[in-house]
Amino acid sequence: MALDLDAIRKRLSGLQNQTGKQNNLWKPEPGKQTIRIVPYQFNKDNPFIELFFHYGLNGKTFMSPVTHGEADPVVEFAEKLKATGNRDDWQMSRKLEPKMRTYVPVIVRGQESEGVKLWGFGKTVYQELLSFIADPDYGDITDLNAGRDVTVEFMTAAELGKQYPQTTIRIKPNQTPATENKEVAEKIMNGQKDANDIFKKVSYDELKEQLAIWLDPEQGESESETSTGTGAPAATTAQPTSTNTKKVDDVNSAFDELFNN
Repeated sequence: MALDLDAIRKRLSGLQNQTGKQNNLWKPEPGKQTIRIVPYQFNKDNPFIELFFHYGLNGKTFMSPVTHGEADPVVEFAEKLKATGNRDDWQMSRKLEPKMRTYVPVIVRGQESEGVKLWGFGKTVYQELLSFIADPDYGDITDLNAGRDVTVEFMTAAELGKQYPQTTIRIKPNQTPATENKEVAEKIMNGQKDANDIFKKVSYDELKEQLAIWLDPEQGESESETSTGTGAPAATTAQPTSTNTKKVDDVNSAFDELFNN
C-alpha cells in the first residue's frame, strides 16, 4: 500500500507549527526568574495582548473569534442557554463562555539571545502589572531605556498543597536599560512574533462543528472514525439525560434555534 504523502506532510507541518509555538512562548519554571517586559512590536502603545479561548471543548483549546471582534457560535449558544431561565443551562453557559488570557512580550534574563517570547497569565497577574504601571512611583516599566525588570516567582500546586499553582511578581526598584547588546536590541524592536501568527484563528463554521460534537460526542466519534479511524477526544461535559426533561428541552430548543438561523 502506497504511503499517503499528503497526510504525512500535513502531520509534519502540524508538528513544526507546534514546535514554533513552544519556542515563541514563555512560562515560568518553579522558583524565581527575572524578565523584562518590552514594547510590543505590533502595538507600540500597549504591550498587553488580550486573547479569548475556549478551554476543554472536546478536549481541545480554541481561540474565540471574540478576540478579533467577530461572531462566535459558542458564545451565541451560551447566551441562548442563559435565556432559558434554567439553572443547569445557566451553569452550562458559564462553562462555554471564552476565558481571557493576557500575553506580553518579554526577554528572559540569562536567555536574552533567544529573543522575545510571549508570557501568558490570568486576571490576577494582569491586574497587578496594570497597577504597577498606573503607579507614578513605577511608571512605564516597559521603557527600553529606563524601565524595570520583573521578578516572577512560580510555585506549583504540589508545593503549595493546593489545587492550583501560584504566580507572584515583584518589580525591581532600579531603572535599567532593557539591553546594551545591539543584536538583542534588534530582536526586541524588529524580531518579535505576532501573537496572531502563533495562535490559530478558527472560523465560525469550525467552531460550530466543534460545538455540535461537544453536544453530541457520539456523533463526533462516529464522524472521526469514518474519516481518520480514531475516536474524537472525549467530551468534557456529560450530555443532558432523561432525569431532567426540562433541561433537555431547553438545550435542544436553543441548539435548534442557533443552528437553523
